[in-house]
Amino acid sequence: MARLEASPLEHSLEWDTPLFLMARAQFEQSLPFADVSDMVAERLSFPERALMTSVPLRLDDGSIKIFAGYRVRHSTVLGPTKGGIRYDPEVSLGECAALATWMTWKCALLRLPYGGAKGGIRCDVRALSMKEIERLTRRFTSELLDVIGPHMDIPAPDMATNEQTMAWMMDTYSMQMGHVVPEVVTGKPISIGGSVFRREATGAGVVMVTEQACARLGWSLAGQRCVVQGFGNVGGVAASELHDKGAKVVAVSDISGGVHNELGLDVPELHAYVAEHGSLEGCDAGERVTNEELLELPCDILIAAAREDQITGLNAGRIHARLIVEGANGPTTLEADAILNERGILVVPDILANAGGVTVSYFEWVQDLGRLFWDRDEIRNRLADKMTDAFDRVWSVSTEKKITLRQSAMVAAIREVAGALEARGIYP
Repeated sequence: MARLEASPLEHSLEWDTPLFLMARAQFEQSLPFADVSDMVAERLSFPERALMTSVPLRLDDGSIKIFAGYRVRHSTVLGPTKGGIRYDPEVSLGECAALATWMTWKCALLRLPYGGAKGGIRCDVRALSMKEIERLTRRFTSELLDVIGPHMDIPAPDMATNEQTMAWMMDTYSMQMGHVVPEVVTGKPISIGGSVFRREATGAGVVMVTEQACARLGWSLAGQRCVVQGFGNVGGVAASELHDKGAKVVAVSDISGGVHNELGLDVPELHAYVAEHGSLEGCDAGERVTNEELLELPCDILIAAAREDQITGLNAGRIHARLIVEGANGPTTLEADAILNERGILVVPDILANAGGVTVSYFEWVQDLGRLFWDRDEIRNRLADKMTDAFDRVWSVSTEKKITLRQSAMVAAIREVAGALEARGIYP
């Protein structure tokens, strides 16, 4: 496919952050293998809609503070958009645009009837009380009333948000609608229409595709030495799943740093420690390591489940894993990708590896729409089927075209969206 002439949006600076440019570059690198039209390539290069809003908050002392809020919708070609809400000091329009783009590919790859979205508030929740977080969430939801909806855009938890955040969002939206609308968000408490197995879904899905990759490589997951960066909802669950399947978890970390024991860590004991102390800080289950040091530890499998830009051109040459699985979004930069590929280190990309969360979010949405709920075993089995199907298609494209798993995952996803976009066309 010929390189498109520069669009007027090429020169827009609003979302031109390194993360969004990385998402764009991944897309463009995959286009030559996707066999799609110039129209499709041009339309999917940019988000469809972006909202920036100021969110006023009355603090507990009575003063007013203004926070920046964002919501970006990348594509509505396949259906309503889907994506998390994060509270973090680094939230920006460019970050949300990148993450929304990846969500489009993730949903398409799993063949979910969604496009991608992402949003959040630039704030440090550790500096806010619970009442302040509630008021901030409810006001932000009010600012999103024209954007979100069960058939328009469906938020979910993300960094520093949880099922309580979703409960406040659902309640605020429902109060404005005049009736209960549980399907407007996912990842909410079971008591108000949430789904069993939603919290564990992303981490469990990471291990499902790790197991598939091991099988393709002729390995048994049991006995593999695993390092997990991130010990929250994704990494913590992944570590437990790996431990339960007989893998040896030799190191884990969270924001406070990590702990390393070559003989293997007792993952249930680590969870008990975090439940009591709030983090891994001070844990003496092994040698203390920084997050940077943890990434370079010798291991068979590295689960990158913290945040973006962790494996870079600076440290990719010192990674000693044989297999990397991206539990986080965008943890590996373009430069690092090239280095890892040259070194023969297989990377299972984020849009495949961490798609368990959005898949079970889809299950939750379907259950809410029908007011009919499934049990844990049924949801886990449905998730395993979806993750296995997606992995098989990605592996097949990779083998057929002799490209990386990231490129093949992108190709499979782009083709799904392209088929719908070609059929619908561009309005008017």
